[in-house]
Amino acid sequence: MELLIVRHGQSEADLLGVHEGRADFPLTKLGEQQAKSMAAYVAENLPPDIILTSPLLRAKSTAETLQSFVGCDLLLETDLMEFNNGVLAGLSREEASVKYPLPPKGRPIHIPIEQGESELSFRFRAEKIFHKIMLDYKAYNRVAIVSHGGFISQFIKAFLQQPNTTGYAFATGDTGIHLLEISENVRVIRFLNNQEHLKGARF
Repeated sequence: MELLIVRHGQSEADLLGVHEGRADFPLTKLGEQQAKSMAAYVAENLPPDIILTSPLLRAKSTAETLQSFVGCDLLLETDLMEFNNGVLAGLSREEASVKYPLPPKGRPIHIPIEQGESELSFRFRAEKIFHKIMLDYKAYNRVAIVSHGGFISQFIKAFLQQPNTTGYAFATGDTGIHLLEISENVRVIRFLNNQEHLKGARF
């Protein structure tokens, strides 16, 4: 099975300088154009058999654009949502630093942010949906997953079977694409954060 993992395009939160997470901002016009460029590239080079997406607007819109190019089924998976940042969602970074400052040594990974989830719960959620996809969608040769930067990093950690406390992270740009392959005996990274579809694009 191949896992084609795609981050959403630029959202309005990117321009506002706020904590996004579970705040449900739509794509910007640029984000919509990025999604179309990604979808055309994927349709030509790596068409999926099914698309799974986070239900948050920025991811869902990106996934629907991809579906319009490839024509396969699209399903919502709530566990693909971004980190639940609770009280920080939608707040400016300045306001958040005053109202909800981090403890001097940071927040322990098992303690959730107020009204949100902990880093450990976030990691386990990525593990849960990874194993669900391996079981429920094993009949498909290529599964597209449209999600968010923070979640994608956790998902790749699950794929690589990294420990819960690893200090590694995997960055993804707007509509960046990762291609992972998994069989009974081996897990292969074909590429990470490919944004070739944006090169030379005129937006």
